[in-house]
Amino acid sequence: MRLSEVRNIVFPEAFALLSPGLNSTEARIQLLAIGLQESKFWYRAQLGNGPARGFWQFEEGNAKSKGGVWGVANHPKTADRLKQVCRARGVAFDVKTIWAKLETDDVLACCLARLLLMIDARPLPKANERQKAWDTYIFGWRPGRPHPETWADNHAAAVMEILG
Repeated sequence: MRLSEVRNIVFPEAFALLSPGLNSTEARIQLLAIGLQESKFWYRAQLGNGPARGFWQFEEGNAKSKGGVWGVANHPKTADRLKQVCRARGVAFDVKTIWAKLETDDVLACCLARLLLMIDARPLPKANERQKAWDTYIFGWRPGRPHPETWADNHAAAVMEILG
């Protein structure tokens, strides 16, 4: 999927399901940068039969591993909002069901990614704060094999797509 399609198709639908305060330039840049970092917006299922799903590559998780879907579904800041999103998307509020649906529902995946960003108490980074954006990504996604060498280009592409 092209970044313009995420911006013009996925974002409007996703942000319409979330509180107005969650739709910001900073959020859009961070979501595009993370999506590029995680899947390049090419892969909805992790390569090599890995456990992650959706453009933002969420793992199912459980109480022990605390993967992304489990974390958002059980966090006090995000659980109720995710329930509302699931209701609107016709998805049962169940970690396994949500995780499975991420492979085919880009709007749900985007909402989940935006909600995961809420868990970080720090404000979202400004467009020119590439290192803070990286730190936000690392905090929320906890990638097993981070690739800092690709972040600068991915972040720059996200900034260009949103700010022009």
